[in-house]
Amino acid sequence: MIDLNGRIALVTGASKGIGGAVAEALAAAGAHVVLTARDTKKLEAVEERIFAAGGAATIAPVDLTDADSIARLANALAGRWPVLDVLVHGAAVLPELTAVKDIDQTALTRALTVNLLATQALIARFDLLLRQAVDPRFIYLTTSVATAPRAYWGAYAASKAAAETLVDCYAQETRNISALKVAIVDPGATRTDMRARAYPGEDPASVKEPAVVAERIVAMLGEQLDSPHRERVNHS
Repeated sequence: MIDLNGRIALVTGASKGIGGAVAEALAAAGAHVVLTARDTKKLEAVEERIFAAGGAATIAPVDLTDADSIARLANALAGRWPVLDVLVHGAAVLPELTAVKDIDQTALTRALTVNLLATQALIARFDLLLRQAVDPRFIYLTTSVATAPRAYWGAYAASKAAAETLVDCYAQETRNISALKVAIVDPGATRTDMRARAYPGEDPASVKEPAVVAERIVAMLGEQLDSPHRERVNHS
């Protein structure tokens, strides 16, 4: 297992699912993990599991629809640590699956705010802290529908496709002037609440657990990657 002792990692969407599993895996590898999401109680539950396993974590409840909250989070981290070694951006919202002509504008606006605008805000606020690290990594969790759109997934696919393009551009802008490595990771079919809402008739046991994705992401931190690096986590 990679040794992340002394490293600082920030995980968005860390209250459950893939984000929570990634946070626990990073802590198990030795990183001090900053857990962020909206639900304080669920963040505390993840933090308690990390503590019980001998790891280190700090919770930082943040609503990603509020750009000022992201700025305050960045300022708080910068006030405590001189660098940010790893940022795993897994937070996202899934609007109702519906035909494009029937998309609710309010739901679409929220999806664009969380999935796209918050991604840019995180990059803007944490770029400096990341680039001050020795081997910084920015890992963005995407979805297959961002590059292979499907009927009724228009609102989610459009918001994630735009964010993925933004992250790809960021990787190209930084790869020749810094040590930062950017990875765009499609976790594939994974047992999460979001997956259950999208596929209500699916047997959860038929898809892999979030820990599988978390294990791959932590392993990726020890690998030499091109930037942007792209991959899909397929195995179960």
